[in-house]
Amino acid sequence: MSESTFVKHEPCPACGSRDNLARYSDGHAVCFSAGCGHYQKSSGEPIEVELKVTKQLEKTGVVAAIPDRRISQATAQKYGVTVEYGPDGKITKHHYPYFDKDTGDQIGSKVRIVDGKQFYATGQFKNAGLFGQHLFREGGKYLTIVEGEADALAVSEMFDGKWPVVSIRSGAAAAAKDIKENLEFIESFENVVVCFDNDKAGQDAAQAVMPLLSPNKGKNVKLALKDAGEMLKAGKVREFTQEWWNAKCYRPDGIVTFDDIIREIEEEEEDNSIPYPWQCLNELTYGFRPSELVTITSGSGMGKSQILRELEHYLYTTTDDNIGVMALEEVPKRSGLGIASIMAEKPLHLPEASKAEKIEWLKKLDASRVFFWKHFGSTDEDNLFSRIRYMAKGLDCKWIILDHLSIIVSDQEIADERKAIDSIMTKLRTIVQETGVGLFLVSHLRRPSGQKGHEEGGQISLSELRGSAAIAQLSDIVIGLERDQQHKDEEIRNTTTVRVLKNRFSGLTGPACWLRYDKHTGRMSEVACPTESNESEF
Repeated sequence: MSESTFVKHEPCPACGSRDNLARYSDGHAVCFSAGCGHYQKSSGEPIEVELKVTKQLEKTGVVAAIPDRRISQATAQKYGVTVEYGPDGKITKHHYPYFDKDTGDQIGSKVRIVDGKQFYATGQFKNAGLFGQHLFREGGKYLTIVEGEADALAVSEMFDGKWPVVSIRSGAAAAAKDIKENLEFIESFENVVVCFDNDKAGQDAAQAVMPLLSPNKGKNVKLALKDAGEMLKAGKVREFTQEWWNAKCYRPDGIVTFDDIIREIEEEEEDNSIPYPWQCLNELTYGFRPSELVTITSGSGMGKSQILRELEHYLYTTTDDNIGVMALEEVPKRSGLGIASIMAEKPLHLPEASKAEKIEWLKKLDASRVFFWKHFGSTDEDNLFSRIRYMAKGLDCKWIILDHLSIIVSDQEIADERKAIDSIMTKLRTIVQETGVGLFLVSHLRRPSGQKGHEEGGQISLSELRGSAAIAQLSDIVIGLERDQQHKDEEIRNTTTVRVLKNRFSGLTGPACWLRYDKHTGRMSEVACPTESNESEF
């Protein structure tokens, strides 16, 4: 107890709770909602208190029924609750006794003033147990813990006193503290049913309490009405009993069962995979899917950007989904013309295409579905991730193309490239899972030592991804592009081997297909594997 005394409950301006802000006689206030703790300093002006609060323990009133809460005299007598009456014969106060855990003597009392639902305390609570704890021996089958003394009476009333029921002492905000201080008593029961108020403060408190209990011991009841007292007053005894018996064992967030998996399968679309434009690649990957991170890698100048444009155009024409394009080495005009070029089957970025022709083809594209990031050379990591999240959530982009990883790292003032890539890949993986977006990422390779270079058609391995093993570890699929861009045979020079290096979905890897670039149309088309006569030089 302090010199300042409780006066009334008010709404909290911080968390919005209806009555969890407690105002005290010196003017200060504190919110007891779980997770809030909003504090207001004293105004310096004392607030008038109608009832004097004393440190001396009050043992007044008589044991009687509490009709407005449907509490019988027998239940009140069991818990030692007394009431006081006003001149009109109506109950004006409830007295809820608290007892010393060691001596069993009453040492404190919480007093509820019926008019205005105000509380104050008398005595002291230094070694007090939970409300009602003194009534029950340790080691029972069921223990119910509620948020307030009146709710404890209500639950006991609905159970006809069959099962032990106790209440925390200090409201939702201090629930975990009260449980910790009395954990030995609580843990002695086989089952602990937590039945806090069905509001945010109450359920937050329940989630804070549950991890303190032994596995498979704690169960959380979520009531149809605000609290157990309201259930009793509404005559919903049967409904309360059913909800109490149906309470599930506590399970931390992120732990699922077969039932959860079945429900997820029932709710998901029949087939949410999108096939690649090249059939042989689909035979290994079964297409690509939302919430996947697909990394495409190759040596320098091997046609990664062109393949991405094919994918962008393919997504645009075969789905109704919005698409986000983040090409960090080119301006949006070049990215936009790249997609239009696929549609026109003509490289519109080259001088042969007129201004009118470029505009004509761009106007054929729906401006409301494809979004480009005009980054002005700034690829600050936080800035980049905020744009990805905005494209996914704000612009409803289901697919995002990010070209490329190395330029993000080079823009950071970090000496350790590996740590930088680890951080970036972890954040990209998190965004993919959080938003459900499908992300295509371009990553470069480190130069091989002692073998044929990637630009000469050298075979790619996962170990050659530049900078960090996190690229391979956190990607769902990794696709490598191999091409001998200096081969004397033009057909071979313009043919790319598409190799699946990692495939979390099906596990199938290896050469998938061969794509040939047509310089006249600017398209990449699937072709047969190069002939044996050329393989020695391929």
